[in-house]
Amino acid sequence: MKFLEFEAKNILKAYGVPVPKGILVKSIQELEDALPSLPEKIVLKAQVDVGGRGKAGGIIITDKERALKDITDLFSRSIKGRSVNSVLVEEALEIKKEYYCSIIVDRKEKSPVIIFTDEGGVEIEVTAQKNPHALRKARITPLLQNVPDFILRSLLRGAQKEIGPVINALFRVFVEKDAILAEINPLVLTESGIYAADAKLIIDDNSLARQGITVNRDLTERERTALIHGFSYVELKGSIGVIGNGAGLTMATLDLIEYSGEKAANFLDVGGGADQERVAHALRLVASDPSVKVVVVNLLGGITRCDEVAKGIIAANVAPHIIVRLAGTNEKEGKIILESQGYEMVSTMEEAIQRACQVVK
Repeated sequence: MKFLEFEAKNILKAYGVPVPKGILVKSIQELEDALPSLPEKIVLKAQVDVGGRGKAGGIIITDKERALKDITDLFSRSIKGRSVNSVLVEEALEIKKEYYCSIIVDRKEKSPVIIFTDEGGVEIEVTAQKNPHALRKARITPLLQNVPDFILRSLLRGAQKEIGPVINALFRVFVEKDAILAEINPLVLTESGIYAADAKLIIDDNSLARQGITVNRDLTERERTALIHGFSYVELKGSIGVIGNGAGLTMATLDLIEYSGEKAANFLDVGGGADQERVAHALRLVASDPSVKVVVVNLLGGITRCDEVAKGIIAANVAPHIIVRLAGTNEKEGKIILESQGYEMVSTMEEAIQRACQVVK
C-alpha cells in the first residue's frame, strides 16, 4: 500500500530524519487561516499517490501573496486522473545540492538493496539509463539493526557525512514498517543541514494487519469485494473480462489477449474446486465493471467440476456476452447445461480469445 507524501514524512520524522516545516490543508480556508504563521516563500504539494506530480502540475512554488490563488487552482486540478483533496504546504528550501536515496526489495538479488546517488531530484530511471555508474548500490540483510559503516562509506564516497544517519533511519523504517520501497528524492543539502524534500513509502500488502492498517487504500471497490470472496483479482484497463482457475492458466489467457491486440479488463483466478456459488460471485464481479464488453471463462476441471461451473454461470445472470471454454471433470455435462441455455461454447483457449476480440471490435 502506498503512503501519501505527508504520511511518509511523518514516519521519517519520527525516526529522526529532518523534513521541511509544513502543514496539511484540506481547504482554501485552512490555508488562509495558517498564512500568518507560514514563511514568505512556500511550496504547495498535491497529496496524490502518483509519480511525476511536478511535471503534471501538482507542485507549485509560490509566496504568501499568491498562495490562495495557487491553491484554488491546485484543488481544481486532476493530477494524472486523481482529484486533489489535500495539499501539503511546506517552507521552500534554499537547496545547495540534491541527492537520491532509496531502499528496495531486489527480487533478482532476493534481498533489500540500498541505492544512493549524488544526482537526485530527477526520475531515477533517467539517471539509471543515462549515467548508470552514478548509482551506488549495496545489498543488506534486514536482520541488521543498522547499516554497517563500511557500507555507508562505500555508498557516500565523500558525500555529506550527515547523510549517513539518514540512510540508517531510512533502513530502520524499511525494516520495521515492512516496506517494499522507502525513498527520499530529493534528499537535499541546505545551509541549515540535510532534509528529506520528498518521500515515498510503499509497504507490503501482506503486512497491513501487523502494521495496524485495516483498509488497503490502493484497492478498488471491486478488488475489496474480491478479497471478501477470496479471489485473486487485479483490475486492469481493458474491455475483455477474464475468469480462470489457476494463476498460470489465467495469466496465459491475459497474454493471449495482449498478443491478439486487445486488452484484458482484469485478472481473476477463481481457484481450484470452485462451486456454483463461487463461480456466480466471480462472474458478477467481473461483469460489474462497466468497461467489460465480453467475458472469457477459461476453466480446466480437475478438482473443479465443469457442471458446477456451468450452473454458476447461469445463476450469475449477467449482461455482458460470455464465451466459455471448459475442459476436464464433467466437461460433457457442463457443456450440455450451457448450450441448452444458449451460451457460446468453444473448444480451445485460442478460439475463446479470437471470439472475444471479434465481439469487442
